[in-house]
Amino acid sequence: MDTVQHPSATWEAVSNGIVFYRRQQLYTLPGKLPNLADYLIAGCKNGGPIALMRDTSKLVALGRGGPAFTKSQIQVYSPAGEGLLLFSWDQGRIVRFGWTFDERLVVLNEEGVYRLYDLQGDYQQFSLGNEAAELGIIDARIHENGLVALTGSLTLLEVKNWEGGRPLALANPGISEPPHSWAVVPPDQSISRHVEVLLSVDATILAVDNLESADQRVARGPFLHVSPSPNGKFLALLTFSGLLWVVSSDFQRELVVLDTTTMGAEGPVNQVEWCGNDAVLVTWNDLASLILPSRANLAGETLRFGLSLSCISIADDINSYLYFGATFVVTEADGARIIGQDVCDFIQKVPVSSVSIFRPGSTSSSAILFAAWESFLQKSPKADENIRSIRSDLAAAVNECIDAAGHEWEPHWQRKLLSASIPLQTGPSAAKFGWGFLDLYNPTDFIAMGQALKVLNAVRFYEIGIPLTYSEYQYVSPTHLINRLTSRNLHLLAIRVSSFLSLKPDVVLKHWASVKIARHKSSTVDGEDDEVCRLIVDKFEKLGGGEVSYADIARRAWEVGRTGLATKLLDHETRASDQVPLLLTMKEDRVALVKAVDSGDTDLVYHVLLHLHKRLPLGSFFKLIEDGGEQLAPASKLLQVYAREQNREMLRDFYYSDDRRVESATLALDEAAQMTDPHAVMTAVNTAEKFFSEDKDRPFEAKMMNESVRLLALQQQYEKDSDGKVKFFGQSVSETIRTCILNGMSKKADRVKSEFKVPDKRFWYLKLHALTSMRDFEALDVFARSKRSPIGYEAFVRHLVETGHLKEAASYVMRCDGPKRVELYVLCEDWRAAGRECKERGDKKGMEQLRKSCPNSLIARELDQLMASMK
Repeated sequence: MDTVQHPSATWEAVSNGIVFYRRQQLYTLPGKLPNLADYLIAGCKNGGPIALMRDTSKLVALGRGGPAFTKSQIQVYSPAGEGLLLFSWDQGRIVRFGWTFDERLVVLNEEGVYRLYDLQGDYQQFSLGNEAAELGIIDARIHENGLVALTGSLTLLEVKNWEGGRPLALANPGISEPPHSWAVVPPDQSISRHVEVLLSVDATILAVDNLESADQRVARGPFLHVSPSPNGKFLALLTFSGLLWVVSSDFQRELVVLDTTTMGAEGPVNQVEWCGNDAVLVTWNDLASLILPSRANLAGETLRFGLSLSCISIADDINSYLYFGATFVVTEADGARIIGQDVCDFIQKVPVSSVSIFRPGSTSSSAILFAAWESFLQKSPKADENIRSIRSDLAAAVNECIDAAGHEWEPHWQRKLLSASIPLQTGPSAAKFGWGFLDLYNPTDFIAMGQALKVLNAVRFYEIGIPLTYSEYQYVSPTHLINRLTSRNLHLLAIRVSSFLSLKPDVVLKHWASVKIARHKSSTVDGEDDEVCRLIVDKFEKLGGGEVSYADIARRAWEVGRTGLATKLLDHETRASDQVPLLLTMKEDRVALVKAVDSGDTDLVYHVLLHLHKRLPLGSFFKLIEDGGEQLAPASKLLQVYAREQNREMLRDFYYSDDRRVESATLALDEAAQMTDPHAVMTAVNTAEKFFSEDKDRPFEAKMMNESVRLLALQQQYEKDSDGKVKFFGQSVSETIRTCILNGMSKKADRVKSEFKVPDKRFWYLKLHALTSMRDFEALDVFARSKRSPIGYEAFVRHLVETGHLKEAASYVMRCDGPKRVELYVLCEDWRAAGRECKERGDKKGMEQLRKSCPNSLIARELDQLMASMK
């Protein structure tokens, strides 16, 4: 008899026995985790780890059993309770932390700085920008491929991917206080394929994306929890009064309305999470209730799961499992993981194939095939009878047995359902038994399932602690799983999995070699480089078939200071672009430069150029680059960039040697901008004009240089006329006009305007700003009345307000358009004039708005009097 319990032993029936849910115990965790109630927790999907950080808002009892760590530390555990990483945080208060798709921990602080930690403790640091740092971050939501941050000004910033790009501002939600709760629907789950933010504001939900903020016109709120389903089609909302509302994401279909306060749990709800896309999991400190939306029954159906093995029957339709201590739920695409003090469970909807085979009384073809196989093992003649009864559906039954094997956790039942070809057992199986009665059968799915199960059983082992389901394994791909193993330094298992699945081991070998080099960052022992190089090369040739590139490994060796090891590794590299350092050592200068250019690595090209410039005579160095033609043109451009910043004399010699007139002119202008002597500046500009005039394709530039010289000469004359008291030289045309106005030289300003054809609008703005800065409001009024303003008079009002001259600004309001006068009077803080304007226009609504926003009661009474006198 089988000692392993039947798969259906943990099933709970719902929907009149048509649908079943099961609770699978993945790991036992006695004493491995601290009290989860005292910690902030972030869980990684697809069987990933959890991160814990002390909740500083809660008191923690000293001497409590289990591991503990300080409030400035973050601890990462596998689902099996094994410690993976412990690091300290010293970058300000943490706002939120969460996981990326590739199992990196994102930690965001209140200043908008976020780090991405891998499972070795190495990190990359990025920032949301200066604006976010100034406003502060008060909350955030992190999903697998980005994050959305809520700033101190209650605006939303989105980070796409994890490459450190500039954050994008979403539409302004227009809220005046932080939302009661909020959630993010990632781009791959939203209908628009853009991130969507759901904010619980007052009694409604605001849906915000990059284009708009839309009020969903919901009246059941405010909501304490907002939880989108994994596919983004449904929402689970919990009100502050404990009412659970499950609705479609467009709020058109109501699936569940349930009062959670009647479910017998004590204390507040901890989490509202989805169990796959078909059920909602609500947890308290001592209870986890699974609620299944039912379109026929809006009250839904409820299952209660806990973490101990003791069962207490509360009602005929509720199965309750008590457990001790707080829990944490991680939503998965096909279920939910519950991590508690002593156990890690997985709750999921029983797959259709498993129900079809193992449901008591099932008459499906797959169930009959399974029964026939058991009869065959018992040498019963019923086996042949059963096979004959399903002959037409035999192929489908075999496929269903294969699929069911993928969804079983116990190797015992995988064995029974799948094949003797998997090194799990030596006897026949239901699938293979049925296969033998088929004339033609494609074994591809059979073989793939066998391989997948062997891999899954290996990574589910508690020392590895990656409890992937078969559905998740298909979603994340074997390559992603191998990357997850290498990030944990499980290179041997990763190599074996790669070999078993016939995948290239390049990623694993490169990661292994990088770790090997990093562990010995300095070479102090003679022959150590040779030993490490030989070890890496032997491993690459033995396991990689000689196809693994040494480039990344050599670069890693160079980064940690192992230059000798990097050179030795490059001796085994077949790609020439990675041989540049060695070529320089061999003094193959031109070849080294060509290889560096071909590699496209700017740093490498600079490395070669600087090395050659230091070693070769200047003439030989220039000749090497010039003789390279188009092949070395990128190196020539990079050399110019470097010389412009570091060595202008070298750049001038380079342009002269290559007869580059336009570049020489540009360099002369650049140098003129840094000169202070007027004569030297004019000489440099004349030199630029000479170089431009020698090029027949640059007549415009030559003309501009001529006008620049004229302006400089005019500025020298103006300085001479003022006996050197006013400085003009080097100013632009606009600055020259402004200086003239500020110093009472109106005619000289008009001359500059005329001679250099300054537009009227530009001239008026210049004079407005200049007279305002002088506080010459009488001259400004004369100027405004001189003729009709080409820039209007609103510009006068706004500029005077900006500079703090409210009274003077108010005098120009009457010259502005009528509809804008009230707003402009308010801008000038002339509330009485604004009220009179509203009265004259008969604008009662505007008067009411003024009344609401006026600064004091005295003005309010005057506005009330004006309002009372309005008809």
